[in-house]
Amino acid sequence: MIAFTRVLLASHGTPGARAAERAALELCAPTGILFHLLVVPELWRGMMGDDWLNNASTRATYGRYLEGQLQREIDEYVDRLRAAAATAGVQYRTQTVIGDPAQCLVAHAHAVAPDLIVIGAKRPAVLKGLRSRLRLEPLAGRLPAPLMIVPHPE
Repeated sequence: MIAFTRVLLASHGTPGARAAERAALELCAPTGILFHLLVVPELWRGMMGDDWLNNASTRATYGRYLEGQLQREIDEYVDRLRAAAATAGVQYRTQTVIGDPAQCLVAHAHAVAPDLIVIGAKRPAVLKGLRSRLRLEPLAGRLPAPLMIVPHPE
């Protein structure tokens, strides 16, 4: 199997993303670097539930709660992936950004210059969950390295 020195993984902890993680770690050379991009989609900016939060103080409290919960989940996810990279003997660098997943992936790929970019396939329609998937059309011709889409495990 080919081993890449610089692998960019765009993932966010779903089962499909975890399949991409495993593939990225297998494809990254033992002395290589796994760049992990975690994109929080813009839709989270609007999760304030203004229809039932009737004053600024309540909205601010709720907003801090959401941000804290999201940060805890990101920290747990990053810690798990950092440990897996260490076990594989791979350097691990992570960045979390808020924005459009496709735009963020293109920008980060140009910044870190990977040899390979790895993402998970979209969740099958029969599985429930938030659909904040990465649109592939904006990536066409804009990535500086090959894109590998790992099949969803289900």
